[in-house]
Amino acid sequence: METITLGQNGPAVTPLCIGTWAWGDKLFWSYGNDYGPEQLEAAFNAALEAGINFFDTAEVYGLGLSEQLLAQFMHKTDKQVQIATKFGPFPWRFTAESVADALTQSLKRLEVEQVTLYQVHWPFTFFMSQETLMNALADEVKRGRIASVGVSNYSAEQMREAHQILAKRGVPLAVNQVRYSLLSRQIESKGISNAARELGVTLLAYSPLAQGLLTGKYTTLNGETPSGARKLDSRFSKEGLQKIEPVVSLLRELGQKYNRTPAQVALNWLIAQGNVIPIAGVKTAQQVQQNAGALGWRLSSDEVDQLEEVSRPWLN
Repeated sequence: METITLGQNGPAVTPLCIGTWAWGDKLFWSYGNDYGPEQLEAAFNAALEAGINFFDTAEVYGLGLSEQLLAQFMHKTDKQVQIATKFGPFPWRFTAESVADALTQSLKRLEVEQVTLYQVHWPFTFFMSQETLMNALADEVKRGRIASVGVSNYSAEQMREAHQILAKRGVPLAVNQVRYSLLSRQIESKGISNAARELGVTLLAYSPLAQGLLTGKYTTLNGETPSGARKLDSRFSKEGLQKIEPVVSLLRELGQKYNRTPAQVALNWLIAQGNVIPIAGVKTAQQVQQNAGALGWRLSSDEVDQLEEVSRPWLN
């Protein structure tokens, strides 16, 4: 399988990443109700079978359980697995030592000595300056406990600042993880994607299927309703679904041409942007296999442009 380099000279990873927010999360995803460890282990194995070995987690997912589950599953395979996890800059963390301590805890839960990518989960650092934070991360690169440094939800300006601080230490900023899909294109209008291109920063796109809206599963006709907190999301209302119909319709049309699902076409559109790795959240092996169908083929440049045009209302 082709790979993408994280940042300018970071680790090479698969062009699709498996998201594990739902792994152990009871609050938003109802972990333990309709799925549990068995389904997640099957999903993990299905990803490796499909050639996808890049997983994104965070210390806050399932309050650490997501990392622990990954460790359990990794123990049972001899295949190489690449892990991206995240540091939460909470108010009570205001020293460089607190970054080192949080990483130590993540490494313990994951039962590894190094992670492929360590990301700052959000830009609000309260009592810790970006200078302190980025230098602490640079220290961990030098120590060999993280292979590359990333941020998440950073604006273009915040990304430039982080990049500049790290560059002084000879460490590139590899990644900015952002919300990005055909129904969420603000990173383009806010200059984040241009800044990333200019700085050589790879974009990891979370919510690439807009919480399921781009799967074609939810329409005004079939009456299907989402589970969990998504029930309260106005985008899943009748009016919301009518608004996205032109996008979903084009995804269906292109899907028929390539014998792919709307979701696979939507993920392929993100990959076609170049330097963008979608993070597909999964709970089952079937979902992994579905998402893996976004790989191994390419939309034409005309088709990429058609999807760009029909999704322009979501630039802002």
